[in-house]
Amino acid sequence: MDIKYDFQSIELKWQKYWEDNKCYQVFEDPQKPKYYDLEMFPYPSGNLHMGHVRNYAIGDVIARFKKMNGFNVLHPMGWDAFGLPAENAAIKNAIHPSKWTHSNIENMKKQLKTLGISYDWDRELATCKPDYYKFTQWMFLKLYDKGLAYKKNSAVNWCPSCQTVLANEQVVDGACERCESIIEKKKLEQWFFKITDYAQRLLDDLEILPGWPEKVKTMQKNWIGRSEGCEFSLAIENSNEILSVFTTRPDTVFGITYMVLAPEHPLVEKLSQGSGTIGDFINRMKKLSDIDRTSSDAEKEGVFTGAYAINPMNGEKIPIWIANYVLMEYGTGAIMAVPAHDQRDFDFAIKYNIPIRVVIKSEDSPLDASQLNEAYVEDGLMVNSGPFDGLSVAEGQKAIIKYMEENSIGKGTINFRLRDWLISRQRYWGAPIPMVYCDKCGPVAIPEADLPVLLPEDVEFKPFGESPLNYVESFYRTSCPCCGQDARRETDTMDTFVCSSWYFDRFCSPHESILPFTREAADYWMPVDQYIGGVEHAILHLMYARFFTKFLYDIDMLSCQEPFTRLLTQGMVLKDNSKMSKSKGNVVSPEDIIATYGADTARLFILFASPPERDLEWSDQGVEGSYRFLNRVWRLVLEYAESIQQNNSAGSLENLDADSKNLRFKTHATIKKVSEDIEGRFNFNTAISAIMELSNTLSSYRSNNNPNIAVVKEAINILLLLLSPFSPHICEELWQLTGNEGSVHLQKWPQYDPAALLQDEIEIVLQISGKVRDRMRVPSNSTEEDLKKIALENDKIIQACSGKEIVKTVVVPGKLVNIVVR
Repeated sequence: MDIKYDFQSIELKWQKYWEDNKCYQVFEDPQKPKYYDLEMFPYPSGNLHMGHVRNYAIGDVIARFKKMNGFNVLHPMGWDAFGLPAENAAIKNAIHPSKWTHSNIENMKKQLKTLGISYDWDRELATCKPDYYKFTQWMFLKLYDKGLAYKKNSAVNWCPSCQTVLANEQVVDGACERCESIIEKKKLEQWFFKITDYAQRLLDDLEILPGWPEKVKTMQKNWIGRSEGCEFSLAIENSNEILSVFTTRPDTVFGITYMVLAPEHPLVEKLSQGSGTIGDFINRMKKLSDIDRTSSDAEKEGVFTGAYAINPMNGEKIPIWIANYVLMEYGTGAIMAVPAHDQRDFDFAIKYNIPIRVVIKSEDSPLDASQLNEAYVEDGLMVNSGPFDGLSVAEGQKAIIKYMEENSIGKGTINFRLRDWLISRQRYWGAPIPMVYCDKCGPVAIPEADLPVLLPEDVEFKPFGESPLNYVESFYRTSCPCCGQDARRETDTMDTFVCSSWYFDRFCSPHESILPFTREAADYWMPVDQYIGGVEHAILHLMYARFFTKFLYDIDMLSCQEPFTRLLTQGMVLKDNSKMSKSKGNVVSPEDIIATYGADTARLFILFASPPERDLEWSDQGVEGSYRFLNRVWRLVLEYAESIQQNNSAGSLENLDADSKNLRFKTHATIKKVSEDIEGRFNFNTAISAIMELSNTLSSYRSNNNPNIAVVKEAINILLLLLSPFSPHICEELWQLTGNEGSVHLQKWPQYDPAALLQDEIEIVLQISGKVRDRMRVPSNSTEEDLKKIALENDKIIQACSGKEIVKTVVVPGKLVNIVVR
């Protein structure tokens, strides 16, 4: 056959076929093992980028592979569609966020379909649609019913331009990451989810996630930040106030030389007595994010309040300072400072000439604090600690806690770095919080039967970003569900992370109208077997998703306590060793690549260029190489296609000549290699490399004057089956052109024949001092002595060794003989 590889018409043809025939639609089937394969759903920004292509191509290979291995595969797609960018676009372009978002969804959906991804589009969802956010509101009500959703006054990062709260991660160098306005700290009544009630479970259950990268689990452990210690109180001189602190080092309590309060601590105002210096310092701290203040690179700054606390262990007066490196949100908002044994405290004490006292000493460490160049943080024995002198650190911690408890000074306790999840956003484009405020009844939850609380469509966006919901009377004026009197609806909307914390559950039964999902469907599909996405989501999204899953388990909606059994965090796609971005002018458009080379080439390159967990450097030459390979496969298969169809029964897999045996060996060795690389390791690059080697062996076989068509047919069919998850369109087309019936993607994944891997002969490499001189085929049962003899009798080896002394001969059985000469 002489048919051109017209990738454009081939890809359009099969995409239409798959869609028209609903090839990837899936239903629960108790007779089959299930496999839930999910890539993190995207924000509909308008266009796919190469990072998207990589993410979805990885997921598609896994989905197709598992389907061919007999699994009932759920592989859905949806849209994380609420969020600030849509609202900003509305302000900038005078277009409604809904219109902007749905237009982007349509465009990105079209782009995804051109990639040939095997999604079940009948399960598509978008978090901005009422039939979805109705159940995001349902989740809020369930959390509220259990006391896990509450409102409190809290200091937040406030962007005066965007008119909304920012997470710490959205503040860069004291400015809003979107508009670069200087942020300020502001006290607001905010809604929170009580994720801290789940802190210990979130920590413990990381141990039942062996399929997660250790890096991600470590990041979550650090974010949860469990620490054991004690909390105790100090009286404030000439005051009725009490100062509470938490410490993990009670053994150093005799080394306290100053106390530190967070600038936001409620005692600051009482202790400062209107000091202008303290007021200026506090105002300056309001313009910094928590991350900037506590960064290891940040200079430690503070001011003395003029007040003193009393150390309950020895009665000493201790000066109380305010400093940037202590946060109100962590612990009690106050710390005891022991500069001899904490580096931050040491740096601060040196800067402000505060005394330093050694209370932990080893044989080699100094007792005189003036001899310290840095804080001593290693193990040792207690000194300068009264009756506790001579105790080890561990013994001292227990003894101090026991003493404090017996004397009503303090108690042993466990603390977590994890804070409750602030979910309020002063924006329009998000799920409305289903609460109203009644003068008679107070805060009242909307009844489930009245959900969803719909976002009004007829809104006017303010030029500076303030939520228009505050000005829509038809929205905020309502009646109390309890007493029927006038009430005001909550105008804050929910953090978009709330929407993405349960979407994977909704995919199990996306058309369910009474509940977020049915227990029956969730019991069949959940948990997600393989989750794929960027490591930038290691903390927030993954932590919140785990929290929601545990809560849904607790209210008997789910039978699993963890949402994702295995997690793959793919690397970034780079160009010129930097992340692709418009500002750098190094963006490669997936649409351009698909138009020039085809989706199969784009997929093949991005899977071949690097292991999935590592960053990938874009290479135009690499794309060209992948395109040339697919063209070679096309020509090779078509060259044999007619012979295969005309001589369907010709040849046998028995009594093969050497070339045919070698081809069959390569065919089955490739099945084994590709299966292992996809199944266990996701080493797609080495799997593709093995397929390329099989193609090369098939090409070489063309020189056989009497080819065995049965062996060729087996090799070509295997080549197409193994390549099909990576490049689905070309394999579907060639599968038909070689006379096969049914879709290549509905075939069983090939199994290797162990007998075919037994070779009469093997190829060994002959080397002189590590340099390859020749290759020879030898009997597979050759001993080391046989191999030495064969090597030393080889003409090329004899010639290369002429006039040289053979020092030794090294044999690696089955692989090579290396003759070392001088």
